[in-house]
Amino acid sequence: MGEREKGERREGREGSRTGRAPEGGRGRKAKKGEGGGAGREPGPPRRGGGRPGGGWEGGAPGGGRSLHQVTCSGPDPGGLAMQRRGAGLGWPRRQQQQPPPPAVGPRAAAMAPPSGGVPPGLGGRAACALLLFCYLNVVPSLGRQTSLTTSVTPKAEQSTAYKDFIYFTVVEGNVRNVSEVSVEYLCSQPCVVNLEAVVSSEFRSSIPVYKKRWKNEKHLHTSRTQIVHVRFPSIMVYRDDYFIRHSISVSAVILRAWITHRYSGGDLNVKWEDNLLHAVAKNYTLLKTVPPFERPFKDHQVCLEWNMDYIWNLRANKIPQCPLESDVVTLLGFLYASSGENTGIVKKFPRFHNRELEATRRQRIDYPVFTVSLWLYLLHYCKASLCGILYFVDSNEMYGTPSVFLTEEGHLHIQMHLVKGEDLAVKTKFTMPLKEWFRLDLSFNGGQIVVATSLGQDLKSYHNQTISFREDFYYNDTAGYFIIGGSRYVTGIEGFFGPLKYYRLHTLHPAQILNPLLEKQLADRIKLYYERCAEVQEIVSVYMSTVQQGGGRPEACDLRNSYLDLKLRYGRPSTCRAFPWEQELKDRHPSLFQTLVEMGLLTVPRNQNESVLEVGGRIFEKAVKRLSSVDGLHQISSVVPFLMDSSCCGYHKASYYLAVFYETGLSVPQDQLQGMLYSLVGGQGSERLSSMNLGYKHYQGVDNYPLDWELSYAYYSNIATKTPLDQHTLQGDQAYVETIRLKDEETLKVQTKEDGDVFMWLKHEATRGNAAAQQRLAQMLFWGQQGVAKNPEAAIEWYAKGALETEDPALIYDYAIVLFKGQGVKKNRRLALELMKKAASKGLHQAVNGLGWYYHKFKKNYAKAAKYWLKAEEMGNPDASYNLGVLHLDGIFPGIPERNQTLAGEYFHKAAQGGHIEGTLWCSLYYITGNLETFPRDPEKAVVWAKHVAEKNGYLGHVIRKGLNAYLEGSWHEALLYYVLAAETGIEVSQTNLAHICEERPDLAKRYLSVNCVWRYYNFSVFQIGAPSFAYLKMGDLYYYGHQNQSQDLELSVQMYAQAALDGDSQGFFNLALLIEEGAIIPHHILDFLEIDPTIHSNNISILQELYERCWSQSSEESFSPCSLAWLYLHLRLIWGAVLHSALIYFLGTFLLSVLIAWTVQYFQSVSDGQTEAT
Repeated sequence: MGEREKGERREGREGSRTGRAPEGGRGRKAKKGEGGGAGREPGPPRRGGGRPGGGWEGGAPGGGRSLHQVTCSGPDPGGLAMQRRGAGLGWPRRQQQQPPPPAVGPRAAAMAPPSGGVPPGLGGRAACALLLFCYLNVVPSLGRQTSLTTSVTPKAEQSTAYKDFIYFTVVEGNVRNVSEVSVEYLCSQPCVVNLEAVVSSEFRSSIPVYKKRWKNEKHLHTSRTQIVHVRFPSIMVYRDDYFIRHSISVSAVILRAWITHRYSGGDLNVKWEDNLLHAVAKNYTLLKTVPPFERPFKDHQVCLEWNMDYIWNLRANKIPQCPLESDVVTLLGFLYASSGENTGIVKKFPRFHNRELEATRRQRIDYPVFTVSLWLYLLHYCKASLCGILYFVDSNEMYGTPSVFLTEEGHLHIQMHLVKGEDLAVKTKFTMPLKEWFRLDLSFNGGQIVVATSLGQDLKSYHNQTISFREDFYYNDTAGYFIIGGSRYVTGIEGFFGPLKYYRLHTLHPAQILNPLLEKQLADRIKLYYERCAEVQEIVSVYMSTVQQGGGRPEACDLRNSYLDLKLRYGRPSTCRAFPWEQELKDRHPSLFQTLVEMGLLTVPRNQNESVLEVGGRIFEKAVKRLSSVDGLHQISSVVPFLMDSSCCGYHKASYYLAVFYETGLSVPQDQLQGMLYSLVGGQGSERLSSMNLGYKHYQGVDNYPLDWELSYAYYSNIATKTPLDQHTLQGDQAYVETIRLKDEETLKVQTKEDGDVFMWLKHEATRGNAAAQQRLAQMLFWGQQGVAKNPEAAIEWYAKGALETEDPALIYDYAIVLFKGQGVKKNRRLALELMKKAASKGLHQAVNGLGWYYHKFKKNYAKAAKYWLKAEEMGNPDASYNLGVLHLDGIFPGIPERNQTLAGEYFHKAAQGGHIEGTLWCSLYYITGNLETFPRDPEKAVVWAKHVAEKNGYLGHVIRKGLNAYLEGSWHEALLYYVLAAETGIEVSQTNLAHICEERPDLAKRYLSVNCVWRYYNFSVFQIGAPSFAYLKMGDLYYYGHQNQSQDLELSVQMYAQAALDGDSQGFFNLALLIEEGAIIPHHILDFLEIDPTIHSNNISILQELYERCWSQSSEESFSPCSLAWLYLHLRLIWGAVLHSALIYFLGTFLLSVLIAWTVQYFQSVSDGQTEAT
């Protein structure tokens, strides 16, 4: 807590307010270099050819900007720590304390009836209640209890008693176009009589709609009566019609009158507000309002044309209804695994469509009334100063109200933005529970915040705290977006989010909140998993500590391995201590104790967390070795316990294996709930394939995962931001992600290894000085392409050889990048610059971009950098487009000193279209937040772009490569295993390849997989962006014939064939034509989809001709194809049909038949005559 200002006391809350800006937070503005990893900077140039996307160096995209947080340094003596800050940037500085504002303003003189009576027609309790209602609607508000804020009028001084009075009578008590009002008054001095009608509607209050005043100078001390015709606006009196389009619903109409003496401040020239201050007598009455649909129509004395009158009458009697809308929003309906990194769920709210709800929301912008209820399961407290739970980011990328974080000590840090532009933060007295499901409820009611926590399903109360302020909070939940978890500004919590509900316009007591933990069984399994894992980690830690320390009695050790036996026999005598475990514990973890005994753990790191993770990795490697054997799928059931132990040690590749085994039933009983458990655990551990699996399932809404694009984006963006960093990491099991289909025999033939024919031939040509072979060989080795293992050191040798021995600009450029970065060689900036300039002089656009990167990164010469990048962009380089976008985003583009996010977004989009990874990430971020006009919010598109980048991750490529190698080697068990692991991440090429394997080896799939392999993965693939046409054809066949337990569906079959045809596959047109030949009817919308002329929709022959012609034109075969033969056969049938129906043919046929009959008769007659002669 900072130094406390003296002499300040605050009412209604505990603790005090400090005068310092918070530690680590110098104002509300974002600051470059903080937040999501390393700072944002233009990406370095990339090596040519083999690498997808851009070559960006640094942290995740967007990591350069960070919102400053208001941090709390500790609880004060009152148990509550609070800090506030100013709006400017800079170092923390003391701010002068201001006295608290007054609680309420001065009262205005209340309009009240004169003593001795009430307005005519009112009396008793009903009259009192009605007068109170009118009073509350007319009298200015004294505090924040009202939803509308009205002006405060100073009280008029009245010290003299007058005999003046004023009464009035309304002839008809309801609002009419012209209402006749009888005003009776008495003036003791020359006076001015004032009459005013004030109206309140659902959106505005105290609106004057009629005003009249007159003088009385002669008739004094005498009662006078004046008839006034009050005219109200038509929109208050009549129904909607062609001319009155929007009649208003009036809630209250007050008619008020008062008298002012002319020589005491009353005059016709005095303003109405000032005149009222000097009233000596006053009175009012309430007029009855008429609902809009009970009002009469107005006679406008206008005759409409018949068409206008007809159109109006069509909707004249329709009563409009408010759209069904609620202020209760479910922000999260399923569990979210938060890995504690800079990714989270983004939610954005539009304005209400319902006018009443929207009016209420606007009225409460400076008086927030809302409630947030969310379930949490925390694994650790924050490892940074603050970790994000739920916070609002406004349109200027600043924290808004509310912003809730978790601190290092486990307290809640709640931050609010004030109306006057500053920010206020408070820290709770109590800490959050760890490894326990609890519900956190936050209720805001003006300046009061109620924090309540409840444990478990029965909502046992844990801690409650009420905090009160006098400051006005600014709250506009439509001017920005909410983030659940982490973002580029702050890391998220480590744990799990459960259901999250947001009541936008209500403050509720915890007992009134309906937000149960829906996935109860899954939540319970998560809790049991971490309880078991705590026990496993303790066993591993104790075992390693005992083994590494040694000592004790040799006979006490009953756990010994062969290494220790050899050391005991030939080395210095050593013993181990007896382990403090009971037999019951050993029986619960037999596989773990077996593994520990078999392992040599003397070389394991002594750091506890690292050592446990190391043990988990070793257990996993042993398990995978067994799975990669010839009969590996037989081993799964026996390997599962070891994978569980590895998962508990924090090695979450094992978690992903378990998730896939249980979700697909791969050699284990299918258990969707257990599969979800390990997917979530792996996602929480930031395992790349687990996160992609979760992202894909929520993107498609399959396998009992709810469809949720924002949640899908949270998982995909986590891996997408790591992908460019992984590509620059030389170590690790990574390979280039290639689109290699098992159906493509030609592509399979060129797959090779270090001892393969293709690789050896390239190496031979490279040795002879062939520049193309040198470049291709270096790319294969550097990125791990075409079946070659990743070997950066060998790749760099070929880059150097090609650059120094040949004049090829691509090799010169690639070697210059290696020298700039020092990847596998010593950095040599001078030589690298010479080579880069040499490559640029040969017209290589990558090198021109590289020169711009050099002047930006090393020389900080932004003008020269921009010059080279503009030139490279004109040459078509996507890296240059991205780098120009970064200059505009940071506000350092030469000649344009201000940040321009719109122009930056345009450059990022252009870079993304060229395949630049970081540019794609920025576009996906803009689409999920919707904070730029040029990027309207589109969560689905954001997911598609993030998914595209995540699927380039090298760790996924390594799994795909292992499956491909196993397939080429004929190892069916291993191929099936790895292709299942890759397909469940949602990558299309692995899904179609797995379905192909299941078609080739149906016995293998049926024996080991519980799911219908062919149907499942072809079906998954056709819902992917850019799915291959053969997948649509396969699904069309499956729908046409039916497959196993799947029923036949001709309509879906037609849709699949039509999609294949639209993608240019001739087989799709051919299959549609065959369906018509069989008597099927193609729906008109499908024919429209194929852009077939609507005039021939009713003629099957014409449709067949069109389909066969397109089939022939799309066919890749040069000679006769099935399409051409079918087309020819159709035309022969048409010709034959035409011939048969011709009149000439009928005449010729009759003639020929007659001739044939005559000849036959003559023939038989001649034969008969011959026989007679012979006789």
